[in-house]
Amino acid sequence: MKTRLIGAILAVVLAVVGTVVLTGYVNSADARAANGAEFVAVYLVVDEIPAGTEAAAINDFITAKQIPALAAVPGRVTKLSDLNGLVADTALMPGEQLLESRWVTPATRAASGDVALPEGMQSVSIALPVEQVVGGTVKPGDTVGVVISATLKGADGAAETPISQQVFHKVLVTAVREGTNTPPAEGADVAGEAFDTVMVTLARSTADIQKLVWGQEFGSVWLTIEPKTADETGSAVVDGSTVFQ
Repeated sequence: MKTRLIGAILAVVLAVVGTVVLTGYVNSADARAANGAEFVAVYLVVDEIPAGTEAAAINDFITAKQIPALAAVPGRVTKLSDLNGLVADTALMPGEQLLESRWVTPATRAASGDVALPEGMQSVSIALPVEQVVGGTVKPGDTVGVVISATLKGADGAAETPISQQVFHKVLVTAVREGTNTPPAEGADVAGEAFDTVMVTLARSTADIQKLVWGQEFGSVWLTIEPKTADETGSAVVDGSTVFQ
């Protein structure tokens, strides 16, 4: 009888202790869950963002979403405006969070290689003498102005007028190949001398590509280094009458 009574008491004690322990564990689990229950905003990549893409062009590639704070990656982008003027340093894959560390200035990316072609644009390469490429200092990631000079015939088909105009502004340079040598023309007075040229690849729309090719074929093309802060006003067709006013 006593043995059964002691066993019953022990069973009750164990049940009470078990209940206390279980309650404590559940409460601590609830507390742990509560610590991560806060939701924060993140930007998730929904379509691949190619390396070199400008931050201003990523709206269609990302979505804003609320996720538990515990799942948010440190260094995430909280304001898209923080990426102004930057480009993707590497390709960003669908599902990953937008991180500040993945974005750099065009100059920084240029130092590591060519710049990716922006969505919707085409590439065209033109070979220019170094003096027409700012002394050969143009590099991938720069934005350049494009000046085209040509000689045009008048409406009567007789008179010819040399003209120049800066036709494009802030064109992205995606690649530069320096040190290309063009041998002198046959019979030239400087026989044996090589003329240094630079192969520059530009990103531009279809309509602008056509104008660039025309300028290269039937006139001459000059590039300026034109940063985003450069003033674009004042561009106009220039001929002898305007140069020597």
